[in-house]
Amino acid sequence: MVKKQFAVIGLGRFGGSICRTLSEQGAEVLAVDIDEERVNEFTPIATHAVIADSTDESVLKSLGLRNFDHVIVAIGDNIHASILTTLILKELGVKKVTAKAQNDYHEKVLRKIGADFVIHPERDMGVRIANNITSTSVLDYLELSDKHSIVEVIAGKKMDGKTLSDLDVRANYGVNIVAIKEHGYINVSPRADQTVHEGDILIIIGSDPDIDRFKKQMLDNE
Repeated sequence: MVKKQFAVIGLGRFGGSICRTLSEQGAEVLAVDIDEERVNEFTPIATHAVIADSTDESVLKSLGLRNFDHVIVAIGDNIHASILTTLILKELGVKKVTAKAQNDYHEKVLRKIGADFVIHPERDMGVRIANNITSTSVLDYLELSDKHSIVEVIAGKKMDGKTLSDLDVRANYGVNIVAIKEHGYINVSPRADQTVHEGDILIIIGSDPDIDRFKKQMLDNE
């Protein structure tokens, strides 16, 4: 099986953590930064690590980035370099480009020039932490878009012993239970007759207002 090839441009705290995680998962990773010290730090971690100016089209061409499965533009405070790098990557024909945005204006520009995914690490992490600390039943939270999320929650007493058909969360709350973790086993796309037990971990997807309503009525204040 051919390993997926990733490139991470910008090896600050955010880009560095992506590079490390991808490498730990066995992916092929090209680490790129203009700073020699940072590149040296990732030489033993990434598959390849190079010092390069990502705003130079000829440099990106020479790295063969158009052949990579996914390129992450994790450039820090230099918004101009981030935008120019993203633009060049899309013009070179890179299939998937994820870019880090500093603010909403930066995000708008990145989307206009063709970035496939735009993330605000600080904002997204802030939302994730806030959701985790406001409810003891929420284990994890991932924002899918401005209006939709996926959450991991712990089933409580109100759900104990009831089947998914009994609960009918789609009709009652507009959310979907897409998987159930029970005793370390994950049941993806559980059947309607699946029984939920207190302590099971439910993976739920839906709009943010519907998820909030589900949490308040089914999980909180038990």
